[in-house]
Amino acid sequence: MNWIKLEHLLLKAQPERAVTAAPALDHAQLCEQALRLAAGLQARGVRRMTVHLEDAADLAIALLGAWRAGVAVLLPSDLQAHTRQRWSSEVDLWLTDQPGDAHLGDFRHPPLAAEALDLDRCSLSLCTSGSSGDPKRIEKNLRQLANEVEALERLWGADLGSACIIGSVATQHIYGLLFRVLWPLCAGRPFVRKQLAFPEDLQRASREHSAFAWVASPALLKRMGDNLDWPALSAVRRVFSSGGALPAEAAQSLHERLHQWPTEIFGSSETGGIAWRQGQNPWQPFVDVVLSQDNDGALLITSPYLPAGHVEHTADAARIAADGRFELLGRLDRIVKLEEKRISLPMLEQALTAHDWVAEARLGVVQENRASLGALLVLTDAGLHALRNLGRRALTEHLRQHLSQHCEAIALPRRWRLLRQLPLNAQGKLPQADVEALLLAPRPKGPEVLEQLETEGEWSLQLAVPPDLAYFSGHFPKAPVLPGVVQVEWAMSLGQQLMNLPEKFAGMEVLKFQQLVRPGDEIQLHLRFDPARGKLYFAYRNETATCSSGRILLEAADA
Repeated sequence: MNWIKLEHLLLKAQPERAVTAAPALDHAQLCEQALRLAAGLQARGVRRMTVHLEDAADLAIALLGAWRAGVAVLLPSDLQAHTRQRWSSEVDLWLTDQPGDAHLGDFRHPPLAAEALDLDRCSLSLCTSGSSGDPKRIEKNLRQLANEVEALERLWGADLGSACIIGSVATQHIYGLLFRVLWPLCAGRPFVRKQLAFPEDLQRASREHSAFAWVASPALLKRMGDNLDWPALSAVRRVFSSGGALPAEAAQSLHERLHQWPTEIFGSSETGGIAWRQGQNPWQPFVDVVLSQDNDGALLITSPYLPAGHVEHTADAARIAADGRFELLGRLDRIVKLEEKRISLPMLEQALTAHDWVAEARLGVVQENRASLGALLVLTDAGLHALRNLGRRALTEHLRQHLSQHCEAIALPRRWRLLRQLPLNAQGKLPQADVEALLLAPRPKGPEVLEQLETEGEWSLQLAVPPDLAYFSGHFPKAPVLPGVVQVEWAMSLGQQLMNLPEKFAGMEVLKFQQLVRPGDEIQLHLRFDPARGKLYFAYRNETATCSSGRILLEAADA
């Protein structure tokens, strides 16, 4: 590949060098747009700007243009009101896709002259995900970013060749920024502009390229099921995963289907990349990353991706082997005290996921009359089978017994929440504050709507029945079944949300219940309203049969 150093990307335009497709952008167009933006920023006197753009090519133009103009860039994780309030006093301009902000199309000035970028003066601020507290600002300079993309190319450039880079992760964070934007720009590899959050989208994009590689998250990779065209997808040059731990079962499944292990990247906004691994091998530090430990066993890091001379003190406990490779032992900042006892949440989570019934677990402290632990669980198929055939109380008591072999009684969770999947944020994280909020929240009473489709006034909805639905406890404790009255209420409630229905319930007709609906089921609800008769027709179906059906009679409230 024709490598261009990061600081030289604006020096010489190369129209034959593709940057993106759909819509197409070549290197010469990238340079012109970046230099026009640079001129406009200088004309406005901008010194500091916030950039949040969904399109990866637009982000590349914004970064290069800002750096050429000497403008410091902040990449916020989102555009929520509290995020804007937090950073607005520190920047002169917000460049986004949102109405009311500045847009790339606003800058049509004659372009500045091409120049090399200053590795030490060009700056970028990243925002952490806030996994263990408030988000914080991490300062980087161009030299640190350049060092990292060059290291990535030395490691994997030959394997990737001319592969198109397809990503499921956001480019507002260090992993997506490096792997989806800066590295392919320097290497001359085309990249897909959009973040593709669903397996089907990733497959569709992959089919459009003869050579491709994925920049993905564990959240996406573990959802890649049997319905994909795995023989075609096995042409993928390499699968990168970062943002959290990839479950061993997901890694094994990908290995069987793609005939390669995903390449997991361990790092953070603060440190950049630290190490990588495939399969269950120990973590291999990147070249020139030097690891040591403090007295508590926490990793200490010096790296060319950090300021010169800086030692980053992490909260990751590790066991370092003689060859420099290492195993991670959990987060030291997730040790809590209950009644003066120190309890490691990662250790308990690891013990829970060792059980055949538990796919994922996250623990947190529940602050009520007295502090205790609670657990969020995603069940395996075997765990869901146990829930359906033993009931919730028997399942959680069995897991408490299992956990009692690993901890004292005070560390046994007193509150349990059973989820279809952990609600990870855009960075693939689950902040501890969100864990504890979920533990305090009441159990759900409604379905999760996965898809909804309207055709000529009729609606089809794909629903997931929460495994922890509140109604299961009384119907029935040892063999939970979705009550018929709840099915009618869901049909009426969802119909009222989607259609202009009369408000008053006036009765039922031809009500039939034919198949049981159990925790974790996915069912389709079909709704049709006949306004002349005031009747809402509903039917619930699973993959093979109708579960229930009937007609709900509705009247206007003043009838």
